[in-house]
Amino acid sequence: MARTARTTALFAGAAILALGALAPASADVISDWASIKPPPAPPLKEVTLDGKTTALLILDLQKPSCTLEKRARCVPTIGKVKALMDRARAAGAMVFYTFAGGSGGPSEIADPGLAPKDGEWVSQRGPDKFLGSDLEKRLKERGIKTVIVTGSSAQGVVIGTGSGAAQRGYKVIVPVDGMSSDDAYLEQYTAWHMYKGGPAIVIDETTLTRTDMIRF
Repeated sequence: MARTARTTALFAGAAILALGALAPASADVISDWASIKPPPAPPLKEVTLDGKTTALLILDLQKPSCTLEKRARCVPTIGKVKALMDRARAAGAMVFYTFAGGSGGPSEIADPGLAPKDGEWVSQRGPDKFLGSDLEKRLKERGIKTVIVTGSSAQGVVIGTGSGAAQRGYKVIVPVDGMSSDDAYLEQYTAWHMYKGGPAIVIDETTLTRTDMIRF
């Protein structure tokens, strides 16, 4: 029995050494960066929501960041978010805005057509808008079950607030044409993180879509 155990251990050790010999010498992500291929794009899904239990979060779509000069990719999202906002309001959905940075509040909105109503906004820094605000309290008071997360920059507010919502038990809808960053890679990273790269609880509760694929 002792000899059998020693033999098994020797074979196991040899197998480990063999695997190590086959491993590439540059087995770290920076060394392999140029050779890594992105995975296939995540599928986008049609969604139908109950307006009364849905909240549309419009996060940091404000000047001076959401301008052609500062963040050109943000500007095309404005019309998409506005059209979604109009449909959400018509369906009785809750609308919630945040403004990062200065204290101008609604005066900083990226476009007058996106202007919030009184009581719909807070000034809040940071990527997770649940932290340091009454967002969770507002959602609970309205009986919200689903949040639509839009905003800029995506790798901050969409991941931060979307993950925070999923971890609090909300369904999370992310329209990819309603989020923006300084470059396309950061938006791609955000979409992949919410679809498959983040914690299981976030992945399970998140649906990627486009603004025109959302129905009420």
